[in-house]
Amino acid sequence: MSVLRLELRRSAALGAALITVVVGLGALYVATGRWSGGWMSLALTTREYLLLMWPLALAAGAWQGRREHRAKVGELFATTARPRAARMLPVLGAMALALALAYLLVTAAGLARIGVAVPYRPLATFAVVTGVGVLSLVAAAWLGLGIGRMLPALVTAPALGAAGVPLIFFSAVGPADWLAAAISPVHGSSSFHDYQTVDDRVSAALAIWLVALAVAGLMLFVAGGWRTRAVAVAPVALGLLAATAIVPRDPDVVTWPVDPVARELVCTEDTPTVCVSRVHANVLDTLTPPAREGLAVLAKLPDAPTAVHEDTRTISFDEVQSVPRDGVVTIEVRIDGRGELARPDSVVRAVVGGLGVAYDGTCENRDDVVERAAASWLLGREPRSDVGVVPGMIEEDPEINAEAVALWRGLRELPDDEALARVTAVRNALLACQDPAGLLSGSAR
Repeated sequence: MSVLRLELRRSAALGAALITVVVGLGALYVATGRWSGGWMSLALTTREYLLLMWPLALAAGAWQGRREHRAKVGELFATTARPRAARMLPVLGAMALALALAYLLVTAAGLARIGVAVPYRPLATFAVVTGVGVLSLVAAAWLGLGIGRMLPALVTAPALGAAGVPLIFFSAVGPADWLAAAISPVHGSSSFHDYQTVDDRVSAALAIWLVALAVAGLMLFVAGGWRTRAVAVAPVALGLLAATAIVPRDPDVVTWPVDPVARELVCTEDTPTVCVSRVHANVLDTLTPPAREGLAVLAKLPDAPTAVHEDTRTISFDEVQSVPRDGVVTIEVRIDGRGELARPDSVVRAVVGGLGVAYDGTCENRDDVVERAAASWLLGREPRSDVGVVPGMIEEDPEINAEAVALWRGLRELPDDEALARVTAVRNALLACQDPAGLLSGSAR
């Protein structure tokens, strides 16, 4: 332990760990909204930032690996009776310990922000995904140590650092998703929805590959000659074979898989019922009052919906069968950078906006102008642009809102019964997968 402490003080380990923590925390806190929705979002986002941390660990290992060459003591140490491997182990241990702690500190800083606020905590999967991230940094550092000792030029470390970013990037977008999942620590870590996870079989395959890289780096670092260094290819080949043999081939498992428990609905005990996914259960109390206010507005329509559910579809409309159409309004629930409901003031409009009819991905009958005018008549206020109101909406054709305002004004001039009948006709057309154009103006096509 005293030798390990000495190596921690005199080697590049602590400096590499400090840089890793600074880069990791900086990347995390630049965009807190990407991971504030849950523990798995944090684990995946931290893994994604290995795109920056992995090359740093590789370069730090290479810089440390040339220490004996830089100090010109290689031949001197080679004449000592102490085995080469025993002399190298403290260096390997120091780099592994420092970078492992750095990765865990970055993760802990994220947990300190969201740990209490988020009720759904998949501890086992979170630990596995985080553990693979730790293993990735250790493998990078050890591989860098081996390359740095084998090629002790001054340019080796910066060259490896510069090459590490495209190497990680292109490994994640390889020729096949299953191959990328087996060899890239960042594949599948870009969070596209809050129910995203990593299958344990994918984690196991990647762990095997990373262990193989670490062993290869160790062999290069402790090798006494080119013959031993040539043998370092063996663990890489065996690791690749083993990883590709066990990694799943199913795209639904390899790319952005869904945690079914995180997507389960959690509902209010009283009525009107409001439900959110389990991973968003902490915002249910905030969402419920405006959601029920929106239901009260829709109650002006005959056979109006009586419940609001979070839309738990992911990045496509492949799950159209899961979209309720009778009596239920589905809305998107967004989480802000503090882990709270984003823009609660937009919930009422979100509930009323589609007249209670969710887009199922099959009917090509949605009309933004007509729906906006009809919803605004129900809300009793003039249509307004979505820019700056709906999170994520960054641009919009200005003619859409102008046309909606014109239709809304026409509805306002009609008797309430007739205007309600036209709005109801629009809602019924949406339900029947028919074109609602012209129904508000009385000139339906």
